Amino acid sequence: MKLLRNIFDLYINTSVHVALAVVALALLTYLEYGLNSDPYLLIFIFFGSITGYNFVKYAGLAKLHYRSLAGNLRFIQVFSFLVFLGLGYMAFFQTWKVLLVSAFLGVFTLLYAAPVLTEKRNLRDLAGMKIFIIALVWAGVSVILPMLDHPEVSLLDKLLMFFQRALFIIVITLPFEIRDLEFDSEHLSTIPQKFGVKKTRQLGYAMLVLILLIEFLREEFQMLNFAALAGIVLISVCFLKLSSRKQSEYFAAFWVEALPIAWVMLWFSLKMILAWIFPA
Repeated sequence: MKLLRNIFDLYINTSVHVALAVVALALLTYLEYGLNSDPYLLIFIFFGSITGYNFVKYAGLAKLHYRSLAGNLRFIQVFSFLVFLGLGYMAFFQTWKVLLVSAFLGVFTLLYAAPVLTEKRNLRDLAGMKIFIIALVWAGVSVILPMLDHPEVSLLDKLLMFFQRALFIIVITLPFEIRDLEFDSEHLSTIPQKFGVKKTRQLGYAMLVLILLIEFLREEFQMLNFAALAGIVLISVCFLKLSSRKQSEYFAAFWVEALPIAWVMLWFSLKMILAWIFPA
């Protein structure tokens, strides 16, 4: 049992779980428009997500709730280095546009973690910026990168999806910020610090409603996409309601982080159900 727990902790702490979540959102971008997914790009995103997240952790942002990293730190360092080599290899399969946008998003990740503003400050330390930087990078990776070579999708739909995805990332980051209330410095001015837990939940509910409304503005509205979105919105509402200062160890790090994966699984499940009810 202890071995299984250690393996599971490594799965979380090596950022494999969060990388799968990012890949799930990128895959969803293809699925919603019936586009053929690019496996090389998805692998590139997977490796890049692990590299980026582990860089952030090693740059000194790990708090007390990451204390389990200590015992496996050497393994994680070697794993991260191998993943970085894989990222470099997969870069040869990407277009210059993908590499350019990835470099731009990578700079944001660097500025988020490294003390570049002053000797001890980075973008994360700017009041209220933390959650929006995360949303920008996730939305950029999961929407912009997959859509770069698909001019058949209208610019309006791309912009709406980007905004919608950024809002979703903000919502699923709120449980983390609520959890981190006892760890984050007051100068960070996170949403829960400024408005309290109750109003943070209410803000999350409002953003989820807005996410649903945005779906009706798309030029290519599809009931399957809306049904899957509505399902994940309901699940997100439940997670927001359960969010508190004192959470179980894996509530945010595993269950909340798994919401993008659940979204893709729900999309496929609904597609199978609709195909069974309405056979071609």
